[in-house]
Amino acid sequence: MSADRQFCTFHVGELYLGVDVLRVQEVIRAQPMTPVPLAPPVVRGLINLRGQIVTALDLRRRLALPDRAETDPPPVNVVLLTDDGAVSLLADEVGDVLTVSNSDFELPPGTLRGEARELIRGAYKLPDRLLLILDPDRAVTLPPTDRRD
Repeated sequence: MSADRQFCTFHVGELYLGVDVLRVQEVIRAQPMTPVPLAPPVVRGLINLRGQIVTALDLRRRLALPDRAETDPPPVNVVLLTDDGAVSLLADEVGDVLTVSNSDFELPPGTLRGEARELIRGAYKLPDRLLLILDPDRAVTLPPTDRRD
């Protein structure tokens, strides 16, 4: 008998992503962000979450997708629990909490390339789409920056 798992789902561009529900602290609407000078482009800013300062990372940039258009609705914050505290991942739209069977888990599709391939643990084939499971630890670990000495 295989165990079921629950994932908090969200959309980033054309991707339908999920993170283990136990890693999600909360999902909140767009928050005012304070820019961080000299931070990597993936760091969109800092948000104040009831007195807790949380770094907001742009998942579009982390997955090497085009930036959101100015006319797009503001992103949602998927606040993750990490060993270093809370981190917000900016997503285009929040989905539902889905329960899936571990027996349906598959390795990442071969069509995934670049950054997305590094950040996706695997996938679940749903009746109408593919749910890609985001590795939360890799997603919040920033890649080394290019140093120009």
